[in-house]
Parts: sequence; structure tokens; C-alpha cells
Amino acid sequence: MTLLDFRLTDTNAIPLDGLISHVGDTPLLPLRSVTLRHAQGGALNLSPRVKIFVKAEWFNPGGSVKDRPALNIIQNALINGDLLPSLSFAKHPSGTAAGTLPRARYKRLLDSTSGNMGISYATFGAALGIPVTFAIPASASPERLTLLRALGAEVVLTDPSEGSDGAILKAREMVEKTPDRYWYANQYNNPANWQAHYLSTGPEILAQTNGQVTHFIAGLGTSGTLMGTGKYLREHLQNVKILAFQPDAPFHGLEGLKHMPSAIKPGIYDESLAGEPLAVKTEAAYAMVSRLAREEGLFVGISSGAAAVAALQVASQLEEGVVVTIFPDAGYKYLSDKSLWDSDHRR
Repeated sequence: MTLLDFRLTDTNAIPLDGLISHVGDTPLLPLRSVTLRHAQGGALNLSPRVKIFVKAEWFNPGGSVKDRPALNIIQNALINGDLLPSLSFAKHPSGTAAGTLPRARYKRLLDSTSGNMGISYATFGAALGIPVTFAIPASASPERLTLLRALGAEVVLTDPSEGSDGAILKAREMVEKTPDRYWYANQYNNPANWQAHYLSTGPEILAQTNGQVTHFIAGLGTSGTLMGTGKYLREHLQNVKILAFQPDAPFHGLEGLKHMPSAIKPGIYDESLAGEPLAVKTEAAYAMVSRLAREEGLFVGISSGAAAVAALQVASQLEEGVVVTIFPDAGYKYLSDKSLWDSDHRR
């Protein structure tokens, strides 16, 4: 089964000839220059028998890896009727009874987000007529906030010092107060999140490497990419190594990633799949973003820089192997962060 195998039984079936038909099947690109040139602190000395490949997830229509779980979560919600308005009268925003008003076709999809998942939800929500609301840290890049609002999303900003956990708590509070208005998608605990990667990302990597992938590495946010892709690869390749990475400290600048020991752990996260996560410093990820742009022509976001750092860390310990990681998005949503493109990062 793939993400496009779902069919709805009513007349409001998801159209499969639009945006949705272009989710997934993203390119797998080799890293070359950054594996050869000196990294900060010395030469990498990678074995010539070690290759690193990255999944270019910004090729998805919503611009990130989050299109996969967002689509799967929405499709499952539509199939299960979760987004249908309740039979009780809703409240009009003015506070008056809405019994005389046309009923909404769907409840508002509500979730917490650091940006990318919200953009994916909002993209498909706009295409399917599903209203969306997001709790998001006020520290999210201006580009992300602008994109969300441009797509028609309702945005509720949360305390930036509380990070993604603060947004999670706010979303829970909102749905508890007005359950008739919202359907809480709950990406951190929704199995449709990791199942999207089991159905798509895992099979794609297996096929694109001709079954030769030896190490798969993914960052920890919701953990959906790691869980779904890792489970699929392990079922099909007995000796594949599944590895996770996370920020090296509770307070960090790696948007979308969690420092698991100090964060609210996602319900879908099973630490036994990958063991102890690798630690990535914010400064190293920022420097790598600049290197990837200037040395590889890959204009990517912060979490992609972190993924490259982790992949190089693993690859440097190998004599031979095929290392695959995920580049979640492109750099366009981070242009306002001047520190990413500062000349001090040029090497």
C-alpha cells in the first residue's frame, strides 16, 4: 500500500490528479565535495568505499518531508470521519448560536508545529477545503509564518522559550476548551505519521539504493521519519543500521528537532529502534548549511545541515558502506536568519 492507495467512500474523494499525486518519489542525491574537503577541525579521511546519499525532500509539493505524514494523517482522518462536524451546534466566532448558519464542511484541523508540518497541512487543507489552525513558537522564521498565513492558516503564537513543547501544550489546551471546533491531528502521537514513511520513504530508499543501504540516519522531532523508514528497512535488510541524531543540548537552534532527554517524548517514538542518538551542535549544523550551498549547490535548511553533520560523523567511522539520510527542506524559509549565510561560515 502507498499513500495514494486510499479511496474515500463518499463523493468527496481526495482528487489524485493534483498536488497529492506528487508527494514522495523524491530524488536521492550523492554528497561529494563535503566528503572530500576539510571539515572544521581537520580532514574527514573518508574511505573511498563509503558513499553518502541524501533524500531531497524539498521536491515535495509543500516543500518538505512533512508532506508525507501530513497527507497520511489527513487521509486517515477523512476516511475515519474525524474531521466531520459534530451534531451539536457549534458556536459562531461572535459567540452567538450557529444553528441558523451553514454548517462547516469540516472541523478545523488543529496541531502544533515548528513550521513545516503546518505548511504541509495548510497546503493540503487549502486544496481540499479543510480549515487549519496551528500553535507555533513565536521564534519560527518569518518566512514560515508568512507561508502559513498565505495558505489561509490560523496561527496561534506560543512562548519561544518553551519551544515545540509549549506549542504542544497550547494545542492540547485549545482542543480541550472547544472540542466541537477542532480535530486535533496530534502528529507526535498519531501512528499515521510514522506509517507514512513506512509506506513511502522506506520503500523508496530501498529501491533507490538497490538494497545496498547499510546505514540510515534521521533526526528526532516527532520521530516519524526515523520510526517508519527504520522499521521498513529493518524488515527488509537484516544488517542495516538505524541511527538517530538530536541537538546536543536542551536549548539549541535546530528548528524542528527535539533534545529528547529534556523534551516531551512523542508517543510514536521507540528508542530501542536506533539506540542512543548522536549529538549535533547548532554551530556545526549552521556551518554545514553554508558548506552544502557553496560546495554542493544544495540550498537546504538547518535540519538538513544537522543531518549532513551526523551522516559524516557516521561515515568517518566506516571502511565501506552506503549511508543515507534525510534532507527535510530547502533553505528558502531561513533567508531572514543572517547567521546562516554569514561570511564566517565560508570555507
